[in-house]
Parts: sequence; structure tokens; C-alpha cells
Amino acid sequence: MTRGDQIRLIVQLSLPAIMAQLSHIVMQYIDAAMVGRLGSTQSASIGLMASSTWLLSGVCQAAVIGFTVQIAQHIGAGEERKARGVMKQAFMLATGFALFVALAGAAVSAALPGWLGGAAEIRADAAAYFMVYALSLPFVQLNNLAGGTLQASGNMRVPSILQALMCLLDVVFNAVLIFPYITILGMRIPGAGLGVLGAALGTALSQVVTALLMMFFLLVRSPMMHLRRGEGFAFERRVLARGLRIALPIGAERVIMSGAQVMATRIVAPLGTVAIAANSFGVTAESLCYMPGYGISAAASTLIGQSIGAKRDDLTRRLGVLTVGLGMIIMSVSGALMYAFAPLMIGIMSPDSAVVALGARVLRIEAFAEPMFAASIVASGVFRGAGDTLMPSIFNFVSMWGVRLPLAALLAPYIGLEGVWIGMAADIIVGGILFLMRLGGDRWMNAEKRG
Repeated sequence: MTRGDQIRLIVQLSLPAIMAQLSHIVMQYIDAAMVGRLGSTQSASIGLMASSTWLLSGVCQAAVIGFTVQIAQHIGAGEERKARGVMKQAFMLATGFALFVALAGAAVSAALPGWLGGAAEIRADAAAYFMVYALSLPFVQLNNLAGGTLQASGNMRVPSILQALMCLLDVVFNAVLIFPYITILGMRIPGAGLGVLGAALGTALSQVVTALLMMFFLLVRSPMMHLRRGEGFAFERRVLARGLRIALPIGAERVIMSGAQVMATRIVAPLGTVAIAANSFGVTAESLCYMPGYGISAAASTLIGQSIGAKRDDLTRRLGVLTVGLGMIIMSVSGALMYAFAPLMIGIMSPDSAVVALGARVLRIEAFAEPMFAASIVASGVFRGAGDTLMPSIFNFVSMWGVRLPLAALLAPYIGLEGVWIGMAADIIVGGILFLMRLGGDRWMNAEKRG
């Protein structure tokens, strides 16, 4: 392929993935905006649990990646039957793991808000929100696994459409479950009035419906991956061993990073309800900026995985560099837009002027780090497609625990939430430099040979 062909291919695969990420972020905006109308206390109860929900979803997603990388590489090598065999093992093992994590999360949900240092008035809502989220994890995992497998086969469109549908369902379920009534065309329709619990239930129900549809399109309608009569299934130790080798560093990284986010939450919690709410809204608002990076990262994993499977080292390197470069350009633009429209982005989610002012200030700090955030996000997808997951995990550990947390702990008592976000921006810049240095070498392309 010419360079133009490669860029067009990256764009064709990235756009649906970006739209899928956009729908997910819009869903977070919807939750935040709807709950934000209830008050800053309710918003803080969800913000307090954000780091813990990321921890559960992160370790479950790691299990999925351990298998989808193998699926993409088998497809690139023309071994579709082997790809389907890996898919079947993935459904058994990854979903079973998610069920275990769900039960563990539900068991600690009542005590967790207190462990995180949450104020007494937000603990009940926070605990209820986290329990519902934890119990929905098996369906979240099915959604991730079916969507990831479709993407690994090169089908980015169906997962994107279904993620957009999930966003729409979230709006409907939230409207009915959060508020005591809703007004449509001048008619007042009774709602459940469950508040924060309703937001959790609305999100969970949208995940359940989307997971079932995603499974249908994968197992029934996918030309490459659908189930076939007479095609047996058996556990293969080699598949499990490769999956663990890929997934364990990612899982460890998610645990370490989420643990760091929990520590960051403890740093933010003493700053008060306004700071907790502004921090939560700021994280949600920033996600609109880095959403294109994760979309391109998903496309990069597919392209690199299939190129590795086809043993095309030349194409692997070119696509790696092109995807990272494209991500950095796009996120530089989105960072500039975030700086310009920071007050509006926070104002959509909260009517509280103090929350809006503080959230806008921290967003503008983060805007300067977005190009390097793109480097780390997209390069991570490149390395993941090549099965190189250990060093990226080490990079994230070093930047998070060596830069972000020490700076946040040092600065927060003196300058408040801005100090926490200065630490975050410094962490992102250091991480981006490390990922670019790794991309410039050759070791990431030989991870499968070393493994």
C-alpha cells in the first residue's frame, strides 16, 4: 500500500471506533448532566466512586485484550478457524472472571465510600451506585468481548452503531429512573425518582441490551466469526498461556493505575464537595478531548495485530508511526478546543457556578498535555496489537506513581484541585515521552517472538 492508502485505511477503521468512543463519552455526559441537576452532593457521590469503577472495568478489560489480540493475529495469518477457537475460550474464561470481580465488588460496596474518605452525606448514594455497577460487570464484559472480537476481525461499524444505541438507551432509562417525572410534549409522565441509584440502573440496563445485541451480531451474523455446526471446541493451554502473558501486565497496570486514582481521590476528598464534583466533571469533560485517541488506538490494535499475523514487519512499523502521528495531530486540535470552551463543557453538566469555575480552570491546565496524551494512548494500542504489554505497563506505573501522585500530594494542600491536575498533566507528558521512545525502537515488534 502507498502512504495515502495506509492513511485512508487508518481513517476508515478509526472513524467508527471514534464514534463508538464518542457515544460512550456522551453517555457519561448524560449521566453527569442528569445527576448534576439533582445537586453537587449527588454528583460528588458518583465522582467519589469513579476510580473504583475504573479499577473493576480495567481488570475485566485486560482479560478481554488477552484474547482479542490473538484473534486479530490469527485473522491476519488467514487462520479464521483458530480465531474462532480463541473466541470461544474467551467467552468462557473472560466472562467467568468478570462474574468473580462483580461479586467481589458487590461485597465491599457498602464499606468502600468510607474507605475512600467520602463525607457521610454522600456515602449511601455512592455505595448504591457502586453495587449496581459491580453487578452489571458480566454484561459489560460480554459487550467488551463481542465488540472487541468484531473489531479484531476488521468490523468497526457494528460495534460503533451499537455503542451509539447504548447511549440513546441510557438517555431513556436515566430519564425514567432518575427523576420523579419527565415532561414530553407538554405532558408530565411519572418516573421512578430514584436519583443516583436510577443513574446506575439506567446505565446497567443499557449495557445489558447492547451486550445481547452485540452477541447476536458476532455469533450469528458475522461472516468470519459466527458459530458453525460441527466445529468443535476445546480448551487449549497455549491460548490461555498467551492470553495471560498479554493480559497480566495490562491487568497489573490497571490495578496500579486505578490504585493511584484511588489515592488521588483521597487527596481530592478533603478539598470538599465542590472540588470532588469539579474533579469528576473535569474528568468527564476531558474525555471528549481524548476520545479520538482511544478510537485511533482501537484501530491501531487491529491493524498492527493483523500485520504481525501476516508477518509484514515493514507495514507494521509504518502503520504504528502513522497512527500515533495522526492521533497527536487530532488531539492537539481537540486540546485547543477544550481550552477555549472549558467553562461551557463544565456548565453543561452542572448549574453550580463554583463547580463550573473550578472545573474550567483545571481543564485548561490539562489542555497543554493532550498531544503527549495522544502519544501514550495510541502507542499503547500499537504495542497491544503486537502483544507488547509489559513495558507500556511499566511506563504507566512510573509516570503515575513517580510523577502524578507525589506532585498532587505536594501541591493540593497549597493550591487545591489545580495542584492535583498539574500533577496529572506532568504525568501525561512524561508518559508520552516514554511511549514515543519505545515506538522509535524495534523491540515492541518482536514481542511475540520473545514470548
